[in-house]
This record gives sequence, structure tokens and C-alpha cells, in this order.
Amino acid sequence: MDIISQLQEQINQIAGIAFNTFGTLQRDAPPVRLSPNYPEPPANPTEDAANFAEQPKLMSAALVKAAKQFDALVAALPLSEGGEEAQLKRIAELQSENDAVGQDLQRQLEAAEKELKQVQELFSQAADNCLNLKKPN
Repeated sequence: MDIISQLQEQINQIAGIAFNTFGTLQRDAPPVRLSPNYPEPPANPTEDAANFAEQPKLMSAALVKAAKQFDALVAALPLSEGGEEAQLKRIAELQSENDAVGQDLQRQLEAAEKELKQVQELFSQAADNCLNLKKPN
């Protein structure tokens, strides 16, 4: 797998961890009184209060680990050589190469369409000849 695909996969993993972390915290967080004017919220019976206290630590550790892996992948990216001018020159070269390949493909497409038309005409003639050989009863 190339480095860009690995970076995309790592971003997806970070997003998944963050999504699960926020969802778990939202689901399991104890109720909080918003104002003294409101009644005390009902207590959520938590089956495992110690586990709830550990969950944010474990999830944040997983998020930090994934972020460090992402940073390591970014550090492994090749450095641009020659600066912006060299990159622009390379882009222009690739663009001209792309144009040449595009023109070649267009010529091949036109030739293939011409050949297809010829084959269709021959098939039509052959079908007409076959139908003309049969005599109606």
C-alpha cells in the first residue's frame, strides 16, 4: 500500500476513534445540573463507575497513538526536491505527457469507432443476405 493510501486509512481510523470517543462520553456521562433553578437531575445508575472513569483515558490514549502514527507517516513522505519551481516544471511536463497520451487515446478511439461502424455494416449486410436466401412459404 502506498504512503497516501496509508495516510487516508490512518485519517479514517482517527475519525472512527474520535467518533466512538465522543459517542461513548455522551452516552455514559453522568447528568449535570445546569442551573440552581432546575431540579437535581436523576442519578444514572452506572453499573461500573470505575470503568467509566477509565474509558476517557483509554480512548484518548488510542487517539494519541493514532495521531502519532499519522505523524510518522507524514514524516515518511518524500521531500520535494528543488522547490516550487521544480514542482511547477514537473507538473508542466506531466501535463504535456498527459495531453500526448490523451491525443493518442483519441486517435485510437476514432479508429475503433470507424472499425466498429465497418463491422456493423458488414454484419447488417450478412444478416440481409441470410434473410434474402429464405423463400417465403
